[in-house]
Amino acid sequence: MVFSLVALPSPPITLYLPKKGPNLYPPKLNKMSPIQCSLPVSTQSKTPRFDLKTYWTTLIQEINQKLDQAVPIQYPNKIYEAMRYSVLAKGAKRAPPVMCVAACELFGGNRLAAFPTACALEMVHSASLIHNDLPCMDDDPSRRGQPSNHKVYGVDMAILAGDALFPLGFHHIVSHTPSDLVPEPRLLSVIAEIARSVGSTGMAAGQFIDLEGGLNSVEFVQEKKFGEMSECSAVCGGLLAGAKDDEIQRLRRYGRAVGVLYQVVDDILEAKTTKSKVDEEKKEREESRSFIWG
Repeated sequence: MVFSLVALPSPPITLYLPKKGPNLYPPKLNKMSPIQCSLPVSTQSKTPRFDLKTYWTTLIQEINQKLDQAVPIQYPNKIYEAMRYSVLAKGAKRAPPVMCVAACELFGGNRLAAFPTACALEMVHSASLIHNDLPCMDDDPSRRGQPSNHKVYGVDMAILAGDALFPLGFHHIVSHTPSDLVPEPRLLSVIAEIARSVGSTGMAAGQFIDLEGGLNSVEFVQEKKFGEMSECSAVCGGLLAGAKDDEIQRLRRYGRAVGVLYQVVDDILEAKTTKSKVDEEKKEREESRSFIWG
């Protein structure tokens, strides 16, 4: 799938992100490193333009269908109901699986080869959100426009649902990826990438530092807790398609940048919403005082 755009050069935009190291961050967090992103401005095009919105929404429909098939209700029913409640939530944006499929197609891969891994990434992502919302973690009462898993099924069942989704994702990759489309070494690389991303040097590390807090922990938490899943999704798509090492590194930087940027925007929107609610409550109190005291 090749798209040609007529574009004019535009000035580079610099994103500042933590430097990647071979191991977990040392006690002193590394300084920020700039990433130069040149964003072309499209002018009148004589060829069909790539419609991201249509691509995304169409792909989501396919992914939702695959996920519904991947997590069927079976015995014990309640665990699977809890798993499906989070995985199939209508408010899910499906960023990890979409990024995986898009990266695979970008490097000439077949989306049929990417769907099992895409579904697995959504399972892992959902599991992390279930555990993240627990009272002992971030204690969030809602997720994706609906009550959090533990608010509906209880803390004990939410923990089990999250625990079950992690290995189900790995099993789904191994059992459903077409062997004629993806050689075994690539598949092993994908599994290793996901395991690294969710483990003690990845998302788990980000959650730990987020709980511990600290003045110098913001960048680390953003990269590990939020950027890691996005980075992993992009890289997995490239690995499935057989992307070269230098191409995989570019996918890492891109995915990490998108994940961190998404969370920053989400935090800003949340802060604006909170401020709006506070201002509204303050206004109501003032109007109430004015009514009582004249």
